[in-house]
Amino acid sequence: MNTNLDQFAGQKYLSIETFKKNGEGVKTPVWFVLHNGSFYVYTEADSWKVKRIRNNPKVRVAVCDMRGNVKGPFMDGTATLIEGEERVAADKLLDKKYFLKKIFNWASKLGRHKRAMIKVEV
Repeated sequence: MNTNLDQFAGQKYLSIETFKKNGEGVKTPVWFVLHNGSFYVYTEADSWKVKRIRNNPKVRVAVCDMRGNVKGPFMDGTATLIEGEERVAADKLLDKKYFLKKIFNWASKLGRHKRAMIKVEV
């Protein structure tokens, strides 16, 4: 594993900083999985972070706690919204890591909430 990525091993939360059109950063704590050197994060498809990524794929990521308090150095990355087989594989990895995500999957189907999968390459 990339030694810069070692700080993320065993961690539950990732601070993903996305950028507004005016350049102002917005940090959000999220669940994540690190797989083959890329981070995978899922979120509501109509969330502001998804809208900001569509406008500007530049992001920064760092280890954080569930409240978003950053616990390590930020790394620059590029975010993309993924679909297809890669998304299915990332969903399975996240389901394996976070039991509560399985409950959210079920609830989102009932409420017809659309989800987006974000891939961050650093």
